[in-house]
Amino acid sequence: MKVELHNVTKSYSEGRQTLTVINGLSTVFKSAKSYAIVGRSGVGKSTLLHLLGALDQPNEGTVLFDSVDLYSLGEREVTQFRGRSIGFVFQFHHLLAEFSAQENVAMPLLVAGASEVEALNAARELLDQMELLDRLNHLPSQLSGGEQQRVAIARALVNHPRLILADEPTGNLDLKTGREIEDLLCRAQQTRQASLIVVTHQRDLAQRMDYVLEMRPGGELVCIQGEGR
Repeated sequence: MKVELHNVTKSYSEGRQTLTVINGLSTVFKSAKSYAIVGRSGVGKSTLLHLLGALDQPNEGTVLFDSVDLYSLGEREVTQFRGRSIGFVFQFHHLLAEFSAQENVAMPLLVAGASEVEALNAARELLDQMELLDRLNHLPSQLSGGEQQRVAIARALVNHPRLILADEPTGNLDLKTGREIEDLLCRAQQTRQASLIVVTHQRDLAQRMDYVLEMRPGGELVCIQGEGR
């Protein structure tokens, strides 16, 4: 999925003051390419990811998803588009504690209207690919941190999204487990020909992307790896 930002500004009100996190940003994320967004904490990386994931709206400017101005549509259409086309992986997995691994992965398909049998079968297949077939019926509390993150990745991929967004997906994991999560994300992007945008402080993960963009105060993005954006 190609995503374009045109003169995007995002501000927040703090009492009587207005904090502008992103100011007039214009950039393009190409279809079927991988991007790492790096930069110091608090510079606005997660804010940008929320805009790219249709979780938040800009105060000014336009965000186009395959040339569609998503924010000009109704709330229901935005929700349907997000559930159908965008997969999210967060630093904290946000799994539903009362549901099994298989049920957590099946949830997006169930919400989208798939039958229970179809959703559970798709979840089982993905968890098998994640080497978690023996953890289908385990609750999140019964899984290790790495297993929980693999379940979260499976949940993000179950709808075959064209855009995968990951916010510090290896931030809370040990080195070995983090590398395994990196491998899963990169393999998913390549085999599915999806766009992958990762916010990370992990240099090794960033360098595996096609492009590395450094975010600077005001939301400026500077390409520091990869050419011909």
